[in-house]
Amino acid sequence: MSINIVSRIDRSVPLRHALVSVSDKSGLDQLIPGLLAVIPGLRIYSTGGTFARIQEILGTRAEGVLTQVSDYTGQPETQGGLVKTLDFKIYLGLLTETYNAAHQADLERTAAVPIDMVVVNLYPFEQTVAAAGTTLEQARGNIDIGGPCMIRAAAKNFIRVASVVDPADYPMILDVLKTNGGATTLALRLALAKKAFAHTARYDQAIAAYLQQRTVEEADACYLASDQ
Repeated sequence: MSINIVSRIDRSVPLRHALVSVSDKSGLDQLIPGLLAVIPGLRIYSTGGTFARIQEILGTRAEGVLTQVSDYTGQPETQGGLVKTLDFKIYLGLLTETYNAAHQADLERTAAVPIDMVVVNLYPFEQTVAAAGTTLEQARGNIDIGGPCMIRAAAKNFIRVASVVDPADYPMILDVLKTNGGATTLALRLALAKKAFAHTARYDQAIAAYLQQRTVEEADACYLASDQ
């Protein structure tokens, strides 16, 4: 197996493209206008309810700033939002390295853009299973797939991409961008990556702990099964 070994990076990375897809939409009314105040040319990609919320926040300013992920990828969201962001163009944009000529050729070949920031938080699995009467199916439906994948991809590529998982960090991130002329710093990206991997680890552990306590009898009672 060959692994890319990177020897050159930018300590400061100008923020040009951000992907925002959050379950917890608190703080977006500060984050989105704040980002655009610092970086007027920023392009924001979003999905579903997050897209609608950002559109509401921006009003007429949304045109020319906000793009549906489905319009960018050319793939519509599946029923129930089952697949929204699991797309080659998204992960190419997250994982490419600035000084890798092959990566840059791939971006050009696919008309993809390098995504410099991901703002993602996950389906509320722990809150769901903590509620009385939660069924196995309700719990299963709140297992996030695309969110953890994007968080991990962004955090892995902290040499270029900022992975934002906590709304409480929005003011600090805006302060760094203001101080650094609209660019993220290596210190910021590394700190966010540490937090991102801890976040997805806790999320997966909560799912594993919940499923460990479930039985096949509980599953049989939850679903109308067929042997055909």
